[in-house]
Amino acid sequence: MELDGSECVSSSDGLDEDEIHPHNLHHHHHQFSSSKPHNAGANNNNNANNVVGPTGIVPATSVHELLECPVCTNSMYPPIHQCHNGHTLCSTCKARVHNRCPTCRQELGDIRCLALEKVAESLELPCKYCNLGCPEIFPYYSKLKHEVVCNFRPYNCPYAGSECSTVGDISFLVSHLKDDHKVDMHTGCTFNHRYVKSNPHEVENATWMLTVFNCFGQYFCLHFEAFQLGVAPVYMAFLRFMGDETEARSYSYSLEVGANGRKLIWEGSPRSIRDSHRKVRDSHDGLIIQRNMALFFSGGDRKELKLRVTGRIWKEQQNSEVDVCIPNLCS
Repeated sequence: MELDGSECVSSSDGLDEDEIHPHNLHHHHHQFSSSKPHNAGANNNNNANNVVGPTGIVPATSVHELLECPVCTNSMYPPIHQCHNGHTLCSTCKARVHNRCPTCRQELGDIRCLALEKVAESLELPCKYCNLGCPEIFPYYSKLKHEVVCNFRPYNCPYAGSECSTVGDISFLVSHLKDDHKVDMHTGCTFNHRYVKSNPHEVENATWMLTVFNCFGQYFCLHFEAFQLGVAPVYMAFLRFMGDETEARSYSYSLEVGANGRKLIWEGSPRSIRDSHRKVRDSHDGLIIQRNMALFFSGGDRKELKLRVTGRIWKEQQNSEVDVCIPNLCS
């Protein structure tokens, strides 16, 4: 959403409110880079991790390289295709190269490399996210299923309102949000934000604000935006946890907005950034404020939006210990 004419003012943990300047939405395409996973179990002195080839004992890592598609560099799964000269590639890339071998340019036809498929059945591979910390090793045909839900897989950039394709671990994404998206960063587990817009009747399907909070040694994303819910324009605020779903359930948060003796309060658990921004928004899992109510809270002539959203993040009690949240000391 265009923020021209909008003022978004924020303060955290009782500090004086600081003006948050709107920023234009940018398109970023930084890719989280990592080295290729290595098979820690491959050892030339261990025959269990070797296969017999035409020239003798061949390390299993060499077979893994044979199973790497030359086009997408992913591991190949049946059907594995080959050209008349014996060059192989995966079924997905066969369509991408218009049925021409990317190595020798010969027509691929429908030749299956059954021998390589058979070899694949006998292999075990480390998760492709092993360089990010995953210690698991799987039978060749179980690896893909695990990688879809692996807790060590990179996260997508949580910034909404742009087509940012950046992925990475949490510390990488925090730096990316700060440096590339110019997102405001705050320390502490309470917040007090004021959202101002001179023409609240201009409601579009786009994000207004993203703020990142650091407390309890974790990072949280506070979203505030305007969009159409059916035919009615609404404002919505919700929190996402920069981590996995299991960790997210360890925390709770509350959001409150009100004026003139009335208030709306929302309380719940933050959603993980594994769930996309749109998925959370469309599930209505947050504080939703109808525009008429928002204008009532804004006071005055009801022609300008002035919403004050306050909130708190806390950690749920575990065992007999209670985490006490002290503003600005919860990192």
